[in-house]
Amino acid sequence: MARKWQKTEVSEKVKEEEKRKVIEPEESKVEIPVLEETEEVRRRKTYEERQQEEKERELDSWVPKTEIGRQVKEGKIKDIDEILDKGKILEYQIADKLLNLKNDLIAIGQAKGKFGGGKARVWRQTQKKSSEGNVPHFGCLAIVGDLNGHIGLGYGKSKETLPAKEKALRSAKINIIKIKRGCGSFDCVCSESHSIPYTVKGKTGSAKIVLMPAPKGTGLVIDDECKKIMKLAGIKDIYSRTFGQTRTKINLIKACVEALKNISKIKK
Repeated sequence: MARKWQKTEVSEKVKEEEKRKVIEPEESKVEIPVLEETEEVRRRKTYEERQQEEKERELDSWVPKTEIGRQVKEGKIKDIDEILDKGKILEYQIADKLLNLKNDLIAIGQAKGKFGGGKARVWRQTQKKSSEGNVPHFGCLAIVGDLNGHIGLGYGKSKETLPAKEKALRSAKINIIKIKRGCGSFDCVCSESHSIPYTVKGKTGSAKIVLMPAPKGTGLVIDDECKKIMKLAGIKDIYSRTFGQTRTKINLIKACVEALKNISKIKK
């Protein structure tokens, strides 16, 4: 009986080896199909590229409503300073056409947290009591700039977050202003426009801010949210001092923009 069991065991092993020999070459011949790259896979676009395409598509379909807008679309006006020196922009597409704008959102809200503590966020939520219950609204503060002396600040509010952001960006593009840059620090003798020419002040509500020129290499010694404004304006070095209730970020940001506006004002 033992011999028969050994024979059957050996025969089974032989059969398994033969099966492997038969299967292995067939499997080795199997070629894994390589998927051809389609146009969508080949042209994987980043978020910025898609935004740029949408912007170009919107400008192509833009029908100007003002005389300045028509001149901008026809190419008669190529510098936005020609418009800002005379008046104000009334169509946000003008800023898109003449400037390569970057944008950012200011953290003016606060997420819900225990015992009144929460993480700062860009959406400021408010509620209105009505017969239907609590109706929430979202506010958003946006800043745009070309990194070369032009910035704009805008506020938008809506029942949803994305429409509020779009309103804020449109408002910021309409409120574009020109900022005078320079090197007014006594520690620096360069002639580059890396800071501001002299000390300026701004005030909104109880929030006050003083901006002072700094030597090259100092960096942005200022509140984190105000840093976003300075970066988009193309200012690389600055000192600052703040007074009042600076935790109210809307007032602090408006005071900072007001101070930058005061650079171009002439004292009488």
